[in-house]
Amino acid sequence: MSESYSEMTNQPCHVLFLCTGNSARSIMAEAILNQLGGKVFRAFSAGSRPRGQVHPEAIALLQKQGYATAGLRSKDLAEFESSDAPRIDVLITVCDSAAKSCPIFWSGALIKVHWGVPDPAEVENPQARSRAFLYAFRTLEQRIRRLVDLAMSELPSQPLRQALQALARMAVE
Repeated sequence: MSESYSEMTNQPCHVLFLCTGNSARSIMAEAILNQLGGKVFRAFSAGSRPRGQVHPEAIALLQKQGYATAGLRSKDLAEFESSDAPRIDVLITVCDSAAKSCPIFWSGALIKVHWGVPDPAEVENPQARSRAFLYAFRTLEQRIRRLVDLAMSELPSQPLRQALQALARMAVE
């Protein structure tokens, strides 16, 4: 059996979920991966133009599904540009606009993939918005569960990048 990333490096794999507003999708992904990822992963989230607050429906849904929400906050991507910021091993954009505007400094050895998920916060009708939040949550949770199951010994090789990209095409069950 191969060693996991955390066993090889003695550090967790740092994953940054990026979207525009950092109020719903990326926040939910951060909470899900931090809970499911154990010692192998440490998740963060940020926005290219953060709204400054977490959407209350994101918090309510996470809590209803049994995920910890303490400490979740809307953050600017600039927090991850400083010299004392955690190194980021994997960048996952969850909205199309963040994927297009992702700064050039995130290039290099970093694995960068796009997991497009529709923004539930943009839905105006309350019932439809609740369904949209649940859909976004389920999509992210299923992809993250599969990510946790991947053999992290391949990080940062092309096979892991391909596996992460395949998760973006995964249908929600």
